[in-house]
Amino acid sequence: MKIAICASEVVPFAKTGGLADVAGALPLELEKAGEDVIITLPKYKAIQDSKFKIKRVNEDISYSVIGKDIKVYFIENDKYYNRDNLYMDKKGDYPDNLERFSYYCKRTLELLKEINFKADIIHLHDWQASLIPVYLKTLYSGDLFFKDTKTVITIHNIGYQGIFPKEEFPKLGLSWDIFNMEMLEFYGKINLLKGGIVFSDFITTVSPTYSKEIQTKEFGFGLEGILSQRKDRLSGILNGLDYSIWNPETDKFIAKNFSARNIEDKYKNKKDLQEICHLPLKDDVPVIGIVSRLAEQKGFDILAEAIDKICQLDLQLVILGTGELKYHVLLEKIVKKYPRVISLSLKFDDVLAHKIYAGVDIFLMPSKYEPCGLGQLISLRYATIPIVFKTGGLADTVNSDNGFVFERYNKEDLVKTIKKAIQAFKNKGKWTILMQNAMQCNFSWQESAAKYIALYEKAIKG
Repeated sequence: MKIAICASEVVPFAKTGGLADVAGALPLELEKAGEDVIITLPKYKAIQDSKFKIKRVNEDISYSVIGKDIKVYFIENDKYYNRDNLYMDKKGDYPDNLERFSYYCKRTLELLKEINFKADIIHLHDWQASLIPVYLKTLYSGDLFFKDTKTVITIHNIGYQGIFPKEEFPKLGLSWDIFNMEMLEFYGKINLLKGGIVFSDFITTVSPTYSKEIQTKEFGFGLEGILSQRKDRLSGILNGLDYSIWNPETDKFIAKNFSARNIEDKYKNKKDLQEICHLPLKDDVPVIGIVSRLAEQKGFDILAEAIDKICQLDLQLVILGTGELKYHVLLEKIVKKYPRVISLSLKFDDVLAHKIYAGVDIFLMPSKYEPCGLGQLISLRYATIPIVFKTGGLADTVNSDNGFVFERYNKEDLVKTIKKAIQAFKNKGKWTILMQNAMQCNFSWQESAAKYIALYEKAIKG
């Protein structure tokens, strides 16, 4: 199959979140499976020629190569993309984002024709690429070049939809006929993600449970109705984990490499982490780790309510991340109150993140909603036992065999589950079995790619 992956950010070129990881990792697995893959994304200021060995196609298109031979085509337009950030500055979203990403979508379709890449599948991601299927089924509906092309959209987080004022609609170059409740109109505004959902042949999201959750009022952010209408075309495919980066056997950042065969070496990483974090060197006390954005969505509302009680339990706590100011202030106060219990690093630190995943006994991820989640997948790989709230990808990957799950989102159930985990930690035999189970979990991209290929084949068959 010929597959074009279209995303507004792709590792290693441009990244603000998990979308970039997926858009960079999935094509590599598709190529390994024998598929013919290309990628398109805007050429942002940060994508420097010297760093990525970029070659020119014409005056506004260049490319680099990842994998064996995956061409990553950059769509150039200095007016739109020569900026310090991808989507926003300190004042907020760029006011011309509608024009920036509609240009990217149109230029992508023209590019496919210019390089004669007759895609069987265009796999687009999130609202920034959502106009591609809209344009295909309107402006390009009579174009024979695209007559056999099918589209798949992946929703990474339905909270981000690309909503713009109605007055900007003429900038899209589309007929007003499609500005209606069934298509691009959303409470009197333009909704690009809605357009992608309505016009794509198939819709996926990043975990099976999240695909069901977004059909409900609680998690659908206003799009639950349209998703329920298309539920026969909607599925959830769990994101994979890049085991070449997250592997305790080869991880260069951790104090001692280990595997399921010498799992006891994990405790050398625990000691190393306690030393770095200036915590007492106790091996009979569980260390709980958090690597997260400090935000309500990530569970910090109930964590904030429970933090005093948690710090009085027989444990140590290591927190790494940045986020909302109110949580920074609260946690800094708690550190002063319990300096020998909690270590706080309000920053992004990749090396420390690796050390936390390898060194803690328990990984805490109480997210209110989590489309897929990466933290729990990494922690399982490092024999670190996750505690999660039963939602989205967390519900699909953590169970009583490899972790602890609480089902009611409140501080009482959070504390109760932490106590349960501490109790289990004290039974070394059972805890070792839990660690072994965790390490045997396989969330490789190979598994996920196979599911995407099956979906592409289904789309082509119609």
